[in-house]
Amino acid sequence: MRRKSMTSVELARLAGVSSATVSRAFAAGSSMKPATRARILALADEHGFRPNAMARVLNNSQSRLVALVVNTVANPAEAEGLDQLIMRLQEQERLPLVLRCADHEDRNRLMRIASTYQVDHVVLYSDAVSIDDAIAIFHSAVPIIASSEPLAGRDVSDVRLDARAATVEVVSHLVAQGRRRFVYLCGRASSHVDKQRRGWFSAALEAHGLAFDIVEHGDYSYDSGYKEAALLLRRTRPDAVICANDLMAIGVKDAAAALGFAVPTDLAIVGHDGVALASWDSHAITTIAPRPGVVSAALADIIDQPDDAPPVQRVIECMVRWGRSTGDLPRS
Repeated sequence: MRRKSMTSVELARLAGVSSATVSRAFAAGSSMKPATRARILALADEHGFRPNAMARVLNNSQSRLVALVVNTVANPAEAEGLDQLIMRLQEQERLPLVLRCADHEDRNRLMRIASTYQVDHVVLYSDAVSIDDAIAIFHSAVPIIASSEPLAGRDVSDVRLDARAATVEVVSHLVAQGRRRFVYLCGRASSHVDKQRRGWFSAALEAHGLAFDIVEHGDYSYDSGYKEAALLLRRTRPDAVICANDLMAIGVKDAAAALGFAVPTDLAIVGHDGVALASWDSHAITTIAPRPGVVSAALADIIDQPDDAPPVQRVIECMVRWGRSTGDLPRS
């Protein structure tokens, strides 16, 4: 049988303080003597009192909920990034509301359902939803774009990656090894960040008078990396395969091994995202990614700004995490 919960008025009377003081004891970032807060929280635990978060929303128009709009949590890159951001949100005493958009028939309806919870912020990781639709649906929330989609004049906060320098570093290393036949394995055709990555590599290759010989198309999965590489390596012998993400790069490496290609002697492989799996000794994939935790820290910092703070755009430089898949490490 469900027990009747204590009210804030009853707790205040028991603690010998005002109802407002009880509210401040449970409010994130409120000013209060530590001893007073500890005494109120101890009494609350003893008598089973918990504040009503929905009532607090009505009182101060802040839910401390953050909607995280993602493609999928099955992809290690998105899962690891979410894990880092959620940890930081919890440190700020905020709660995430995760929306998985991949394969959802009506993504706008999904966002409308989430918007009824009066979220304070919405972080758009997914490039499968329209920025304008998301801003319109979460009209009372502060939007933050983390999908690398073009802002096109929109006055919103944005965190994006820049891998130009890291890409030049990788290409210079591979060309110095005598590699000339390059293949690019795309992810999803609609992905703007994938187009960026391919563009950065194309520009770096052009500086050496080179270009991609072949562009193949996967779907960011291990299986697509394995399948496309198995087909590719049966008909041609590239020197290097650049993959849009690390999972496909691991698939390429396994397919190459199955067909008798030695990595990196016969074939160099490069991935993107810097997932933990790629650094395992059995894979040791060279990958391009931001430094761990930098993106989540930037997003959390923007979320923690006052509501009336102007939008900010932050660019995070990527680095190369070298693995055995590209041969000996370059000399510094």
